[in-house]
Amino acid sequence: MAKKKSRIGQILLLLILVAILGTGTYLLYKDTTAPQVLMTPNKGFITYKTPININISDTQSGLKAVKIVLSQGKKQLTLTEKTLPKGSFDYNEDILVKKKQIKEGPFELAVWAVDTSLAGFGSGNAIIARGNYTLDTIAPKIEVQSTTHNLNQGGCGLLIYNVEEEPVKTGVQVNEDFFPGHKQPNGTYACLFAMPYYTDKKDFNPVLIAEDAAGNTRKGSFWYHANGKQYRHDRINISDRFLNAKMPQFEGDFPGLPSQVELFLKVNRELRKKNRAELHRVAKETSPTFLFEGRFIRLPNAAARAGFGDKRSYYYADKVIDKQTHLGIDLASVRRAPIPAANAGRVVLAESNFGIYGNAVIIDHGLGLQTLYSHLSHIEVEPGDMVAKGQIIGKTGATGMAGGDHLHYGVICAGIPVNPIEWWDATWIKHNITSKLK
Repeated sequence: MAKKKSRIGQILLLLILVAILGTGTYLLYKDTTAPQVLMTPNKGFITYKTPININISDTQSGLKAVKIVLSQGKKQLTLTEKTLPKGSFDYNEDILVKKKQIKEGPFELAVWAVDTSLAGFGSGNAIIARGNYTLDTIAPKIEVQSTTHNLNQGGCGLLIYNVEEEPVKTGVQVNEDFFPGHKQPNGTYACLFAMPYYTDKKDFNPVLIAEDAAGNTRKGSFWYHANGKQYRHDRINISDRFLNAKMPQFEGDFPGLPSQVELFLKVNRELRKKNRAELHRVAKETSPTFLFEGRFIRLPNAAARAGFGDKRSYYYADKVIDKQTHLGIDLASVRRAPIPAANAGRVVLAESNFGIYGNAVIIDHGLGLQTLYSHLSHIEVEPGDMVAKGQIIGKTGATGMAGGDHLHYGVICAGIPVNPIEWWDATWIKHNITSKLK
């Protein structure tokens, strides 16, 4: 009886093994899906330092073998050829092209992989993935065309130059600030750049750069002359009357502060910083060519109440509570005076409650040059509108952080505030800007 039970157990075990093997064999035959190949990047320009990541996976049967072949013209070079151990469901490798393997120019990378399934009468599922690349290790050549670049601290300059190949990024780098170059209809590049108001003469060292699609970067110098500037200091008294009138509009931005003075400091520091960062974003919405003609006009019959670059000390109860820099010119005329567009351009911002600026308009004049009109009581234009020089865009007011009715007029270069006075000067514009474009 015991022998009979033992034989039955052996038969059951054998049937189980046969079933397992049969199921495994069925699954191996059932797997008709080829491995997946992911190449990153899968095309484009590369250098000797650009890794091409090859990732191969097969989640059902597992991988049996992989092969990676580089081809350029009639030349073929096997980079990898491996039989993988059982249970390999994933294969990963970084390919770095070496100098002795290929020369500059187009080439192909072919990745072959096969799994362990019994599909195809036991040969397995196979795949070939191809990536087409161009080896480019030479930085684009640049040639400066303009010869004279005189800049004042807080002012602008225009650089004209050629780039041998189409760059993905080009312009002038000034320390941490980048001023993009724009391709002109005649094929040259024009870059309007600034000597920022916060950059001393000794620290000003503009560098022209051009970067191609492969990441090769050329840096070049050009002749320039820089003039430093000393800005005046101004005392601003903050009264309780001003706080009571102006701070309630900002309570939603900084809720729960214990006093209006602390709210003022938050607005004057953090919101001001946020608004200036927004100027960098708006600056990207610019025409690649200039839209203006001649000198920029100012608010008629207006007196300047504060200048560009003024170093302001804010006093409350005869104590200094903050320090900031005034980055525009305050022009005061009659209340709700009509504001003319300083020059022709396209409206890129027309917004109520634009932080410290209140109701504000920004007009783009091309190559990153924009004018800012703030504290308006009324706005008469919309984003996208093309405006002519002198066209009325709104009326002066006291919105935002304005203590009284006036226009805060600013000029922006690629997001950096610059001195408006240069752009009111027809001779300066002719010598430093328009003559170079000819």
